[in-house]
Amino acid sequence: AAPRVLNVNVGVLGHIDSGKTALARALSTTGSTAAFDRAPQSRARGITLDLGFSCLRTALPPQLGPGPGELQFTLVDCPGHASLIRTIIGGAQIIDLMMLVIDVTKGMQTQSAECLVIGQIACQKMVVVLNKIDLLPEGKRQSAIEKMTKKMQKTLENTKFCGCPIVAVAAKPGGPEAPESENPLGVSELIEVLKSQAYLPSRDPSGHFLMAVDHCFSIKGQGTVMTGTILSGSVSLGDNVEIPALKVTKKVKSMQMFHTPVTYAMQGDRVGICVTQFDPKLLERGLICTPESLHTIHAAIISLKKIQYFRGALQTKAKFHITVGHETVMGRVMFFSPAPANFNEEIQENVFDFEKDYLYQEEYLSKDSNSSEENKENDQAGEVQLPRQQWALLEFEKPVTCPKLCLVIGSKLDTDIHANTCRLAFHGVLLQGMEDKNYMETFLPKLKVYKLKHKEGQVERVMDDYSVIGRSLFKKETNIQIFVGLKVKLSTGEDGIIDGGFGQSGKFKIRIPDGLKPDTKMLLTVASKKKTKAGKGDAAKEDESSKNDSAQPVTISLLFKRYVFDTQKKMIQS
Repeated sequence: AAPRVLNVNVGVLGHIDSGKTALARALSTTGSTAAFDRAPQSRARGITLDLGFSCLRTALPPQLGPGPGELQFTLVDCPGHASLIRTIIGGAQIIDLMMLVIDVTKGMQTQSAECLVIGQIACQKMVVVLNKIDLLPEGKRQSAIEKMTKKMQKTLENTKFCGCPIVAVAAKPGGPEAPESENPLGVSELIEVLKSQAYLPSRDPSGHFLMAVDHCFSIKGQGTVMTGTILSGSVSLGDNVEIPALKVTKKVKSMQMFHTPVTYAMQGDRVGICVTQFDPKLLERGLICTPESLHTIHAAIISLKKIQYFRGALQTKAKFHITVGHETVMGRVMFFSPAPANFNEEIQENVFDFEKDYLYQEEYLSKDSNSSEENKENDQAGEVQLPRQQWALLEFEKPVTCPKLCLVIGSKLDTDIHANTCRLAFHGVLLQGMEDKNYMETFLPKLKVYKLKHKEGQVERVMDDYSVIGRSLFKKETNIQIFVGLKVKLSTGEDGIIDGGFGQSGKFKIRIPDGLKPDTKMLLTVASKKKTKAGKGDAAKEDESSKNDSAQPVTISLLFKRYVFDTQKKMIQS
């Protein structure tokens, strides 16, 4: 049998011009088809526009098991141009280990910070590479490297990569124009560090086959080859695979992994799949999968977390660029939380419970958000209580094809590229997609998100011991009939029930089943006596007198909840 080859995907991320491509080139021994800025527009601009792939093979390090074998690092060279961040997000879903490349003369830059955020969402381990040390004067080089290393350790302190290795190198001493004979500095040490960080990624051949294709080309007499990385499941010769974006299914005719024919490949592998009678121009990049395993959705429910570096609130109704699986589309959000009584309940992973009630939120709740009235009900010590889990309803401007459970990232990519700010706003997991175009009618009514409504009015006068007339709770034109039977509370403590309208001006009658308290009657009788004294004809005086006694009017409060997606707009009281 051939010696086993373990493949580990290493994402090479960093700010533009930090030297990622040069580093990948210095590290790698076998170039793969998509590698090294192959796109003509990329070569002309000298930047990576697409995810480049290349690989490096070394002996299997002892921590990965006994016996002969090779460790293959597939280097995924992610673009660093700010406008290309969507490509990186696509790449990050298949990365086991991240190399964050920093220009040692510049330190952390905007996109290095964004890469760090993506890394924390999508990846378990990281190595920081301080590149371009050849630009530091020999005499001061060591102290400058130490200074930058300390700075980076400080930056990483509050991230999950705290304490990760930091290695200094010069991938291409003398810069791009220097002769090839110049040997890179520190690269062999970096390879040792990568080997020490390599781990057996948890791979799972079960589940649906899903592959991210990043390159598609035809070979005369063979057919069309799609190269990419398997995100989940496995694939064998003769299998049918679907290209969901084109609604086409093809049979796998042959497969290769780094120029070696194979009959089987699984999650995490980098593979070329050959099919026949397919025009490569139709699919430069995208997803292929087990037939029917992806769904195309118009809206989704996700559970989410805000990204701490994003400045500003996440508002309901705002638009974000939403990356779902491998596609990025514009979408609108609506945030919601558990009902206040359930703020501390256990987090539900990967499922959404449609039986429960949820509370509508004007914005994602975080330490700095303005607590709304509804949430203040559980404030004891005046501090904002935050739910352990929050969700959002996403509505896409155009349908998206993605796996049933996948990573979702929301960003504001239209923010000024040069503004030094993180444009990634939230990340989460897709829990429920809505495939029906008419999801507003067919699906959303099942989602029990409610708003709490609070209306206040005043008692106008007493009718008898068991009823009063109220005003100012409704507008004149409101149909009071729909409120009949709802419970209200008087500021003096009595419970009442709305009995019906009274006259034409929006006044109404309230029944007090347990009767008015004597004190309340006193209060109300005194108030209305003053009014009658003021004389009927003298409207101005009446105003004054009602001003005086309005120091202590009896207020009526009506509380109810209404479900946002209830077509009948029913009012519900507990």
